[in-house]
Amino acid sequence: MEHYGFLSLIPPILAIVLAWWSKEVILSLFIGVFAGAMIINNFNPVAGFIHTLDKYMLSSLADPWDAGIIIFLLAMGAMIGIINKAGGVVAIGEFVAKKARSVKNTQFATWLMGVLIFFDDYANTLIVGNTMRPITDKMKISREKLSFLVDLTAAAVSSIIPISTWIAFEVGVIKDGFDKIGVGLSAYTTFIQTIPYRFYSIFALVFALILIFTMRDFGPMYKAEVRARKTGEVLRKGSTPMVSKELDTVVIPEGKSFSVTDAFLPILGIIVITLFGLWYNGGGTAADVGIRDAFGNADASVVLLWASFGGILIAGIIALFKGILSIAEIMEAIIDGAKSMFIASTILLMAWSIGGITDDLGTANYLVGILGDTIPAFIVPMLLFIISAFIAFTIGSSWGTVSIVMPLAIPLGHAIGVPLLPTIAAVLTAAVMGDHCSPISDTTIMSSTSSAVDHIDHVSTQLPYALITGVVAAIIGFLPAGLGISAYILLPLGFIVLYLLVRFFGKSVDEADLVNVSLEEIGLKY
Repeated sequence: MEHYGFLSLIPPILAIVLAWWSKEVILSLFIGVFAGAMIINNFNPVAGFIHTLDKYMLSSLADPWDAGIIIFLLAMGAMIGIINKAGGVVAIGEFVAKKARSVKNTQFATWLMGVLIFFDDYANTLIVGNTMRPITDKMKISREKLSFLVDLTAAAVSSIIPISTWIAFEVGVIKDGFDKIGVGLSAYTTFIQTIPYRFYSIFALVFALILIFTMRDFGPMYKAEVRARKTGEVLRKGSTPMVSKELDTVVIPEGKSFSVTDAFLPILGIIVITLFGLWYNGGGTAADVGIRDAFGNADASVVLLWASFGGILIAGIIALFKGILSIAEIMEAIIDGAKSMFIASTILLMAWSIGGITDDLGTANYLVGILGDTIPAFIVPMLLFIISAFIAFTIGSSWGTVSIVMPLAIPLGHAIGVPLLPTIAAVLTAAVMGDHCSPISDTTIMSSTSSAVDHIDHVSTQLPYALITGVVAAIIGFLPAGLGISAYILLPLGFIVLYLLVRFFGKSVDEADLVNVSLEEIGLKY
């Protein structure tokens, strides 16, 4: 597939450039897929158009995993629709607002919830965003900041926790790499040992805490936060939130309504069903299968379907038996909630389609291949981190990036004598960074959806934070790690550097002279 060479870069680059320029993500992705299909079909536009529809879009939706995630997304919207129509969103907002009496506490609560829902990044983004959105709105925290905290914690946490939907995938690619070089090391033990070297993931989580507790921001995020505090507008004027009015409007029902307990029970049900489902679906009932192996072996798309429909059932039963909603009203809420996820589902479908195009063109293989084999050994982890992050950014898939790069990275590192732990960790955590930066990433899209923010606004405000954290991870983390320096020395050093960056370059929104800040400066006209 490498014979496409530089041409293999055209579809993802075209999609990303068009998305940034036009702010029309769906159209940009479609054009990217169409361009790739034309290249594969000898620049025949008719064949390219036909294959865009049947070979890539249809086959993506026909994939059981992809179809399961789409249905899960629609079902989550349906459940939130019931909770919203029954007044649960208002109940949660009023309850947490009493506890989170400051902007700092509310942001920390969002971060903490994202860390605690560690078992799956998809479930993480949808639950945290939809739960915390009414609370952050009330505290005049911008939707951009909410989506940043939601997106940040999702993959960063799920990718490093030994019990999650990521574990089987990551251990599997490590094992494949070991098989290539004939090393009999335990892939699972190696996975555990790489955790301290996941510099970007760990630095990103700590960086968010620094921003929260210093109450400082910079760049586009600072403008968004000042706008929200000054005007109460949590969304930029003229923006298009990644959710329709059915879920963006908080409902205050007449008469009876959900209590905060009623509102949280469906969410708790999703968590419990997901945890049990991962154990059960992964063969946890067998005597020789432990909980870690069960979680790793489970089909997460199936389990998430169980959980999301379980959440709908719990919410519907509570609303019905408490006399809050009738059956007709419950069905109306389900339909409205599912409708609100249509745009996000379409973008996910197009993102998967462009992933299929880049696979057929050999985009990632081409990018990795230009590394060559003449580079100094100690610089390999840092270069792998940079290249893997760029690949994840262009194709919008962390798993797709790891699947292609890891089988090449492990033999490369082994052949030239690079420490394997930082080499492996560089690829795994770089995929998370690229995922955070990419407008065509599925978790980035889902974070925009659950936070009900304009997708391009989310990406543009998060990008500087992800890049700064990535630079620190590359220079303070992977460069010296390639020389054999322990992660336990480099991690505290990175924390200090991140704190100093925020302290000297960040601005406190609360201390800003909001009266004298112009509308143009805070971004109401950008």
